[in-house]
Amino acid sequence: MVQCEMCGAETSSPKTIKVEGAKLDVCSNCTDFGTEVKQPSSSSTSTKYSTGSGSSSSSGGNSSGSASSSSSSSGGSSSRQRSDMFDDMDELATDYDDLVRNAREEKGLSQSDLANELNEKASLIRKIERGDTLPSDRVQSKLENFLEVDLNAEGGSSENSEWSGGSSSGSYTLGDVVKRKD
Repeated sequence: MVQCEMCGAETSSPKTIKVEGAKLDVCSNCTDFGTEVKQPSSSSTSTKYSTGSGSSSSSGGNSSGSASSSSSSSGGSSSRQRSDMFDDMDELATDYDDLVRNAREEKGLSQSDLANELNEKASLIRKIERGDTLPSDRVQSKLENFLEVDLNAEGGSSENSEWSGGSSSGSYTLGDVVKRKD
Protein backbone atom coordinates (compact mmCIF):
# COMPACT_ATOMS: atom_id res chain seq x y z
CA MET A 1 0.00 0.00 0.00
CA VAL A 2 1.18 3.50 -0.84
CA GLN A 3 0.45 6.74 0.99
CA CYS A 4 -1.38 9.53 -0.79
CA GLU A 5 0.99 12.48 -1.15
CA MET A 6 -1.86 14.94 -0.47
CA CYS A 7 -3.82 13.56 2.47
CA GLY A 8 -1.64 10.67 3.68
CA ALA A 9 -4.33 8.01 3.28
CA GLU A 10 -3.25 4.49 2.36
CA THR A 11 -4.17 3.55 -1.19
CA SER A 12 -3.52 0.45 -3.24
CA SER A 13 -3.86 2.16 -6.62
CA PRO A 14 -2.49 5.71 -6.55
CA LYS A 15 -3.22 8.03 -9.46
CA THR A 16 -0.64 10.52 -10.71
CA ILE A 17 -2.00 14.05 -10.96
CA LYS A 18 -0.42 17.41 -11.73
CA VAL A 19 -1.11 20.22 -9.25
CA GLU A 20 0.36 23.60 -10.25
CA GLY A 21 3.23 21.90 -12.08
CA ALA A 22 4.01 19.27 -9.43
CA LYS A 23 3.29 15.60 -10.10
CA LEU A 24 1.82 13.80 -7.09
CA ASP A 25 0.67 10.23 -6.47
CA VAL A 26 -2.70 10.58 -4.77
CA CYS A 27 -5.69 8.52 -3.70
CA SER A 28 -8.97 8.59 -5.61
CA ASN A 29 -10.43 11.19 -3.20
CA CYS A 30 -7.68 13.72 -3.98
CA THR A 31 -7.72 13.42 -7.78
CA ASP A 32 -10.11 16.36 -8.03
CA PHE A 33 -7.38 18.76 -6.84
CA GLY A 34 -5.37 18.44 -10.04
CA THR A 35 -5.26 17.12 -13.59
CA GLU A 36 -4.66 13.41 -14.05
CA VAL A 37 -1.44 12.58 -15.89
CA LYS A 38 -1.70 9.71 -18.34
CA GLN A 39 1.54 7.73 -18.58
CA PRO A 40 2.59 4.07 -18.52
CA SER A 41 2.94 2.78 -14.97
CA SER A 42 6.39 1.26 -15.57
CA SER A 43 7.99 4.53 -16.68
CA SER A 44 6.20 6.63 -14.05
CA THR A 45 7.86 4.78 -11.19
CA SER A 46 11.33 4.91 -12.70
CA THR A 47 11.17 8.62 -13.62
CA LYS A 48 9.08 9.88 -10.74
CA TYR A 49 11.83 11.98 -9.18
CA SER A 50 14.01 12.65 -12.21
CA THR A 51 14.17 16.26 -13.32
CA GLY A 52 14.29 15.56 -17.02
CA SER A 53 16.95 15.76 -19.69
CA GLY A 54 17.34 19.55 -19.44
CA SER A 55 18.54 19.35 -15.87
CA SER A 56 20.90 16.46 -16.46
CA SER A 57 22.59 18.24 -19.33
CA SER A 58 22.96 21.42 -17.30
CA SER A 59 24.30 19.54 -14.29
CA GLY A 60 26.73 17.74 -16.54
CA GLY A 61 27.83 21.03 -18.03
CA ASN A 62 28.45 22.89 -14.80
CA SER A 63 29.66 20.06 -12.61
CA SER A 64 32.58 18.86 -14.65
CA GLY A 65 34.87 19.81 -11.80
CA SER A 66 32.69 18.11 -9.22
CA ALA A 67 32.33 14.91 -11.21
CA SER A 68 35.44 13.51 -9.64
CA SER A 69 34.21 14.34 -6.14
CA SER A 70 30.80 12.78 -6.78
CA SER A 71 32.36 9.62 -8.20
CA SER A 72 34.58 9.26 -5.17
CA SER A 73 31.54 9.14 -2.88
CA SER A 74 30.24 5.64 -3.39
CA GLY A 75 26.68 5.88 -4.66
CA GLY A 76 25.57 9.09 -2.93
CA SER A 77 22.10 10.39 -3.69
CA SER A 78 21.69 13.06 -6.35
CA SER A 79 20.42 15.56 -3.77
CA ARG A 80 23.81 15.49 -2.02
CA GLN A 81 25.61 16.29 -5.28
CA ARG A 82 23.50 19.38 -5.84
CA SER A 83 24.62 22.64 -4.31
CA ASP A 84 22.03 25.14 -3.16
CA MET A 85 23.00 28.79 -3.27
CA PHE A 86 21.45 29.30 0.16
CA ASP A 87 23.75 26.68 1.73
CA ASP A 88 26.72 28.98 1.16
CA MET A 89 25.02 32.02 2.69
CA ASP A 90 25.39 32.97 6.33
CA GLU A 91 22.18 33.28 8.27
CA LEU A 92 21.54 36.44 10.28
CA ALA A 93 20.96 35.93 14.01
CA THR A 94 17.34 36.34 15.07
CA ASP A 95 18.33 38.80 17.79
CA TYR A 96 20.60 40.88 15.55
CA ASP A 97 18.81 44.06 16.66
CA ASP A 98 19.64 43.46 20.32
CA LEU A 99 23.23 42.52 19.48
CA VAL A 100 23.76 45.78 17.58
CA ARG A 101 22.08 47.91 20.26
CA ASN A 102 24.01 46.32 23.14
CA ALA A 103 27.35 46.56 21.34
CA ARG A 104 26.71 50.23 20.47
CA GLU A 105 25.75 51.04 24.06
CA GLU A 106 28.88 49.26 25.37
CA LYS A 107 30.99 51.57 23.22
CA GLY A 108 29.06 54.56 24.60
CA LEU A 109 27.85 55.70 21.18
CA SER A 110 24.52 57.18 20.17
CA GLN A 111 22.75 55.94 17.07
CA SER A 112 23.81 59.02 15.12
CA ASP A 113 27.43 58.61 16.30
CA LEU A 114 27.46 55.01 15.07
CA ALA A 115 25.92 56.09 11.77
CA ASN A 116 28.66 58.71 11.31
CA GLU A 117 31.39 56.17 12.07
CA LEU A 118 29.96 53.74 9.51
CA ASN A 119 29.15 56.47 6.98
CA GLU A 120 25.50 55.41 6.99
CA LYS A 121 22.25 57.19 7.80
CA ALA A 122 21.08 57.37 11.41
CA SER A 123 17.60 56.27 10.29
CA LEU A 124 19.10 53.00 9.01
CA ILE A 125 20.73 52.32 12.38
CA ARG A 126 17.40 53.06 14.14
CA LYS A 127 15.54 50.66 11.82
CA ILE A 128 18.15 47.92 12.33
CA GLU A 129 18.02 48.29 16.12
CA ARG A 130 14.20 48.18 16.10
CA GLY A 131 14.31 45.07 13.90
CA ASP A 132 12.32 46.82 11.17
CA THR A 133 14.92 46.14 8.50
CA LEU A 134 17.67 43.62 7.86
CA PRO A 135 21.14 45.02 7.28
CA SER A 136 22.58 44.49 3.83
CA ASP A 137 25.71 42.37 3.62
CA ARG A 138 27.82 45.52 3.30
CA VAL A 139 26.23 47.20 6.36
CA GLN A 140 26.37 43.94 8.32
CA SER A 141 30.09 43.70 7.62
CA LYS A 142 30.63 47.31 8.73
CA LEU A 143 28.65 46.72 11.94
CA GLU A 144 30.53 43.51 12.74
CA ASN A 145 33.94 45.10 12.17
CA PHE A 146 33.32 48.34 14.04
CA LEU A 147 31.28 46.93 16.96
CA GLU A 148 33.35 43.73 17.13
CA VAL A 149 30.25 41.54 17.20
CA ASP A 150 29.16 38.48 15.20
CA LEU A 151 25.67 38.86 13.69
CA ASN A 152 25.55 35.39 12.11
CA ALA A 153 23.21 32.76 13.53
CA GLU A 154 24.97 29.89 15.28
CA GLY A 155 22.18 27.29 15.42
CA GLY A 156 20.81 27.40 11.89
CA SER A 157 20.60 23.60 11.66
CA SER A 158 17.89 23.38 14.33
CA GLU A 159 15.32 24.85 11.95
CA ASN A 160 16.02 22.20 9.32
CA SER A 161 16.06 19.30 11.78
CA GLU A 162 12.26 19.24 11.84
CA TRP A 163 12.13 18.33 8.16
CA SER A 164 15.34 16.34 7.74
CA GLY A 165 13.83 13.07 8.98
CA GLY A 166 10.47 13.60 7.33
CA SER A 167 11.54 13.47 3.71
CA SER A 168 13.72 10.39 4.02
CA SER A 169 11.45 8.37 6.29
CA GLY A 170 8.22 9.30 4.52
CA SER A 171 6.55 10.31 7.75
CA TYR A 172 5.43 13.73 6.43
CA THR A 173 3.02 14.18 3.57
CA LEU A 174 1.69 17.28 1.89
CA GLY A 175 -1.51 16.80 3.86
CA ASP A 176 0.40 17.17 7.13
CA VAL A 177 1.71 20.58 6.14
CA VAL A 178 -1.04 22.17 4.04
CA LYS A 179 -4.35 23.28 5.50
CA ARG A 180 -7.23 22.70 3.11
CA LYS A 181 -9.96 25.30 2.65
CA ASP A 182 -13.26 23.43 2.46
